[in-house]
Amino acid sequence: MPAMLVTGGTGNLGRHVVPLLCAEGATVRVLSRTAHSGADGIAVLHGDTVAGTGLDAAMDGADVVLHLAGGRKGDDVAARNVAAAAGRAGVAHLVLISVIGADAMPIGYFRAKAAAEEEFRACGVPYSILRAAQFHDFILTTIGAMARLPVVPAPRGLRFEPVEVAEVAARLTRIALGAPAGRVPDLAGPAVLDVPEIVGPLLRIRRRRRPTVRVPLGGAIGAAYREGRNLAGPGAARGAVTWPEYLMTRAGASARV
Repeated sequence: MPAMLVTGGTGNLGRHVVPLLCAEGATVRVLSRTAHSGADGIAVLHGDTVAGTGLDAAMDGADVVLHLAGGRKGDDVAARNVAAAAGRAGVAHLVLISVIGADAMPIGYFRAKAAAEEEFRACGVPYSILRAAQFHDFILTTIGAMARLPVVPAPRGLRFEPVEVAEVAARLTRIALGAPAGRVPDLAGPAVLDVPEIVGPLLRIRRRRRPTVRVPLGGAIGAAYREGRNLAGPGAARGAVTWPEYLMTRAGASARV
């Protein structure tokens, strides 16, 4: 089995991916900005993808690198550093997680993801890129905060197709264990939901009532959302876990919703 390095292996997505890779028999090491001990059989190495530190040592002997680390800023710089280090180390397969609409949404986060994709395409190392929709956890954090207001604003045209992080992790695991495939089909959730369709099940779980008021969503960003540029197109793969099912699972586990 190949030796694998996972950047962002201690993050929300990485925590799901790493055990799946280990279960397949892969030798896994994790790159983290914070030094701490890993689970049995997993080496946690200190490094920073944006600063470019620790990458050469972490990639020494790695066959596959899954670049899952991300943040609000610097995704393009991090990808450039990871790709360059992978080239120096002779890595056979680079895997990148990106976001649906990366090259279509006029938002800095999306633009950085698009630039990160270009860094992988141009680096000369065989690669696979998976674009995924927003995770259920992200939607709960953002829309969930709005749903705590006395009146819930529902921007017109704002839609998401949230996907379960475990399903994205499973797909990434299959990609990492396979041959480099370039840009693979996007992965989105099973349904396209507007804000009222997201808030409704959440309020029922919370046993709360809140009025919802439609508000305009203007500017270039509003136009992009209304046009659905953040949504998957034909040929995308779809996860199975629905938004209400995700909420019920969290509530059943006594997690905050």
